Amino acid sequence: MKYNFDEVVNRVNTDSLKWDGIEERLGVKEKGLLPMWVADMDFKTPQPIRDAIHKKIEHGILGYAGGYDQYYQAIVRWMKKKHQWDIQKEWIVFGGNVVSTLSRIIRTFTNPGDKIMIQSPVFATFFYVIQDNGRQVVNNPLKFNGETYEMDFDDLEKKLDEEVKLMILCSPHNPVGRVWNQEELIRLGELCIKNNTIIVSDEIHAEIVFSGNKHTSFATISETFSENSIICTSPHKAFNMAGLEISNTIIPNNQLRESFKRVLACDGINKPNLLGIAALQAAYTECEEWLNQMVGYCEENYQFLCKYLKENIPEVQAIKMEGTYLVWLNFNGLNLDNHILAEGLIKDGKLLLSQGHSFGEGGDGFVRMNIACPKATLQEALYRLNRTLIPTKGS
Repeated sequence: MKYNFDEVVNRVNTDSLKWDGIEERLGVKEKGLLPMWVADMDFKTPQPIRDAIHKKIEHGILGYAGGYDQYYQAIVRWMKKKHQWDIQKEWIVFGGNVVSTLSRIIRTFTNPGDKIMIQSPVFATFFYVIQDNGRQVVNNPLKFNGETYEMDFDDLEKKLDEEVKLMILCSPHNPVGRVWNQEELIRLGELCIKNNTIIVSDEIHAEIVFSGNKHTSFATISETFSENSIICTSPHKAFNMAGLEISNTIIPNNQLRESFKRVLACDGINKPNLLGIAALQAAYTECEEWLNQMVGYCEENYQFLCKYLKENIPEVQAIKMEGTYLVWLNFNGLNLDNHILAEGLIKDGKLLLSQGHSFGEGGDGFVRMNIACPKATLQEALYRLNRTLIPTKGS
């Protein structure tokens, strides 16, 4: 079946954070904005997922969830088929969204004042969830080689010591679009194991990988790596169902898993979202072809964007993209400071993108654009971008 990703769906006045929550979340009051910031898609959620939710609702009783055998089986089969990872259902710990999971992981395995490592520029919430829990951020900035990003292992080795209790790995990486290869993950993992640092791998974008690249789940590399890892997963990004707040943390190490489950129990977390259960099962059992076509469509969008920039705005560079649907754009060729860039895009372009400086060190002069949208929407965004930058290019 051929899916129609060209359909433009009006999301205004649908309680959408991306379209309706701009002023509430960002304080931006500008009208007529085209929002390409929040990491959800402007494609309809796959029909089997919507059908599964309708079936639950039509049953008429939305009570407490229970009896999770099919739920666990769907996750186990998906991890085996999609990621060549044989997991046991006992390793799966469900939760709300990945951010709340990260907060609980931090409270489980660290104490106030402990150090946690990240690699900027990275999903801004990593900074907040560490600092808001009273822990210290240790940054191992990624190196930009002019085309893509690499891990700085020399800097990592200098900063990684036994005081760094956790390392939060973004894999695939948001926003720089890297899909880390096995060699990179092995080198990273060996350093962490040497220093007794637990790897927390946020793999929420694992299914969105462009042709020629392969996602490797950190825990699949070796038994030693598996025992020293906590893998955060969710169907949110791959199947456009973030509003259902369903995620699963896979923890092979029994001691780590039991410690984490005690913190969940203290927070009153003992069952998943009823509608989320139905949605996940449908996603992992009936929607793989939809996923494959969606990823292909986003890759075509990326190629279209690169061609447009080269022909019309060569001063703006699209960073080489291996995965996710979030393009990292380099505006440094225009020599604009962050405030002028952001204000120009919003005031003149009526275009809302995620500002690069919010992703930490290495983000100045960059913006993140969400291209999981119909091509017509992307074309309009690029037209607005070009129109906004014409005075700048001519000065």
